Amino acid sequence: MGESVRTLPYGSWPSPIDAALAAAHDGRPDDVAFVGDEVWWTAPRPTEGGRRTLVRRRPDGTEEPVLPAPWNVRSRVIEYGGRPWAALMTDTGPLVVFVNFADQRLYAYRPGGGEPRPLTPVSTVGGGLRWAEPEVRGVRGEVWCVLEEFTGDGPSDVRRVLAAVPLDGSAAGRRDAVRELTGARHRFVTGPRTSPDGRRAAWLAWDHPRMPWDGTELVVAEIGPDGTFRDARTVAGGPEESIAQADWAPDGALLHVSDRTGWWNLYRDGRPLCVREEEFGGPLWKLGQRWFAPLDSGLIAVVHGRGATALGILDPETGEVVDAAGPWTEFAATLAAHGERVVAVGASPRSAYEVVELDARTGRARVIGAPHDDAVDPAYYPEPRLRTFTGPAGRDIHAHLYPPHNPGCLAPDGELPPYVVWAHGGPTSRSPLVLDLEIAYFTSRGIGVAEVNYGGSTGHGREYRNRLREQWGVVDVEDCAAVALALAGEGTADRERLAVRGGSAGGWTAAASLATTDVYACGTVSYPILDLTGWGTGETHDFESRYLESLIGPYAEVPDRYAERSPAEHADRVTAPFLLLQGMDDVICPPVQCERFLARMAGRGVPHAYLTFEGEGHGFRRAETMVRALEAELSLYAQVFALHPHGIPTLALNR
Repeated sequence: MGESVRTLPYGSWPSPIDAALAAAHDGRPDDVAFVGDEVWWTAPRPTEGGRRTLVRRRPDGTEEPVLPAPWNVRSRVIEYGGRPWAALMTDTGPLVVFVNFADQRLYAYRPGGGEPRPLTPVSTVGGGLRWAEPEVRGVRGEVWCVLEEFTGDGPSDVRRVLAAVPLDGSAAGRRDAVRELTGARHRFVTGPRTSPDGRRAAWLAWDHPRMPWDGTELVVAEIGPDGTFRDARTVAGGPEESIAQADWAPDGALLHVSDRTGWWNLYRDGRPLCVREEEFGGPLWKLGQRWFAPLDSGLIAVVHGRGATALGILDPETGEVVDAAGPWTEFAATLAAHGERVVAVGASPRSAYEVVELDARTGRARVIGAPHDDAVDPAYYPEPRLRTFTGPAGRDIHAHLYPPHNPGCLAPDGELPPYVVWAHGGPTSRSPLVLDLEIAYFTSRGIGVAEVNYGGSTGHGREYRNRLREQWGVVDVEDCAAVALALAGEGTADRERLAVRGGSAGGWTAAASLATTDVYACGTVSYPILDLTGWGTGETHDFESRYLESLIGPYAEVPDRYAERSPAEHADRVTAPFLLLQGMDDVICPPVQCERFLARMAGRGVPHAYLTFEGEGHGFRRAETMVRALEAELSLYAQVFALHPHGIPTLALNR
């Protein structure tokens, strides 16, 4: 006989999913690649200071870390990073090249062959020298990669070029030993992809004020016998055409993903391969993201979909796509192929992200790495519902609904549950429909969660994405409010117990929602943007320093709009309790944004808390940070909504 179901108020249901469990399962495998016949990837280690390690899967199926603590395989190029490692199999075993987070130097390493040795020098100018998307060119004894070089102390005193780093270590102390492959003609570049015959290189480039999902160029150059790049020319793309990825087919044809039709579709030498109103690419937040991988057979592995993504094999001759069978409903933007083997990273509402291998000949897919492990009874996982709501002017708003769910508890008759609206970051991004123990942390206690893919989100074409142009702080706020009020209006949620939360750009949406609507009883705001004028005039990093020109409008033309939209300018309108969470090492949304906002809240009597975390940057990676943040968030809701969760420290609220 199972345990009897208890009747308890929402928010007081006992749950086996505590904050430590949710934190331990944060993050996912990424940057998958083949090294010889082995599959390697980077993996999060929240309990090891939040570092990322490199994992190899040997032919016998065993997994082992390649690098011990404190090595942290992570690049800071454009702050969000890029692919941080590459390797090749040699006669004496694998040779690995990786970026170490602490000093941002490139290192070479042979597992079992001593300590990693530095390949690049340290610079004390500004943010120093940074590297991403390494490609080991063993024939030339070099590593080709993206170099980000700071030329001064300001966040925008920076240049980016493609560069060749000697593998022999001769550049470890000498900047002049690094060979530049391109001039700094463009503000941003991705790593070069070399054609099968070694004679051409292709990469993406773009310039301020565009973001890579607005407009990029596909550049091709000839590679001379001496390894120099010649006759670089733009072959596709432009100010209003986003190319998300480019690569070479085995026969030398150039493949790329472009949204020239309004959807990111795949092209071969400029010819469309599969015209569909769905996405075969996405927003390039990290250099080296991959949505397709050519196979030796001429077929192409693709991550594609509308709203959610599947892993499939595209036949370029027929335009047909055959998707891999399996439980996965979402695949990340990382992909690799070797022969007819394809590796990807997939997840579902019942499983976290895991490394999946697809046999392109048989269509069989299986988990080969980082397998999902049910740390608790899956009966406690939330049961999501896909919903489309109607917003202002009748526009569609896509959302994922996670109602309260606990197999051992029911709420008293007539009680409606509290709900928290989650606004994703970016804002040019989206919330994937996958198992997230942070969501389960709340739903298993009797608090509903609604993830809103508001206008501006990706996955639904360029038109949906462009809804946010000059409308940030309006459309996102309206869409979140429309979902919250619809849930209350239909009797799904308690109108008096609605909250909003978000981090980064989602923190902006949460704060703007508190300042401009009366929908929410409280909010949780993490590493946010709060003052557009400050953020848009030097208080952020170079990559996003002109982002507001499309999200708000050019500052020189509409300075008043920057003030009108900023929560920091309207602190007097915030009356609901709130929690602010901030990493002290955040250079994307620096602490000064929170401090300025709090100074303007002083003496107003609004209950709030401000928690800061040393050693954390943009987004939290350390287990102890995530535990403190989750428990504080739950305590805020408990105090505002009169809930009684068990075993949660009480968050002290200031006034």
